[in-house]
Amino acid sequence: MTTATVETLWQQYRSVGDPAARTALLDRYLGLVHHAARQIAGRVADCVEVDDLVSAGTLGLIQAMESFDLSRSLAFSTYAMRRIHGSILDELRSRDWVPRSVRAKGRQVAGAVHQLQGKLGRAPEAGEIAMALEIDVDTYWHWREEVDGASLVSLNGSLSHDGAEVTPLEETLYDRAAPLPGQALEHVEQVDQIKAALNDLPPRERTVLALYFYEELNLRQIAEVLHVTESRVSQIRTQALKRLKGRIDRSAVEAGN
Repeated sequence: MTTATVETLWQQYRSVGDPAARTALLDRYLGLVHHAARQIAGRVADCVEVDDLVSAGTLGLIQAMESFDLSRSLAFSTYAMRRIHGSILDELRSRDWVPRSVRAKGRQVAGAVHQLQGKLGRAPEAGEIAMALEIDVDTYWHWREEVDGASLVSLNGSLSHDGAEVTPLEETLYDRAAPLPGQALEHVEQVDQIKAALNDLPPRERTVLALYFYEELNLRQIAEVLHVTESRVSQIRTQALKRLKGRIDRSAVEAGN
């Protein structure tokens, strides 16, 4: 499918709401949804079905299609992935992500501790709790790791200092990705140069680079999304990188003069 055909589909969909154009665009970009769903599913293990994530991501894709501004230089794939990820995460937030088996273990441990405290008049030891649960101590500690790992603390909470000052928990976390002093201006200038160079690339080349570097899709996945061969994607990426490097180098030379 050529870039011109894609642009025509967008025009038909936006101008007259052509349902055939809408279906064709959905089919074209559905690969992004499956990629995002598989990526997130790998992080949440068996807590949710991939098909449920695909359904949520498809909703995000539709919302992205309805709100995308065709006049922007941003590739639709980059814009859509933000909506797709957001929609999938919203779906996860609406669920209880902790497996029922872990919840059951937590209730058993809590019940045993409560009974032993009443019987012993003190906090029970690990061996005593394990005996009450009829499991060995190693298994007890494994249960505890699972149960404790399921406990979440909201970053919207806060810490108080001397009963007066209140600090959001999120502000107490060390940000390993935070730039060092003096790097911010240099980073902004580099980003501006790259953005300007990217905006000068043909739409198809921008899309391939966005999918490869930003969304971390491999060549085969990009080929599936764009409905072209893997070798063609490799050619487009190579050409885009050469063109991008040349324009960045020219910008650097002009800035030095």
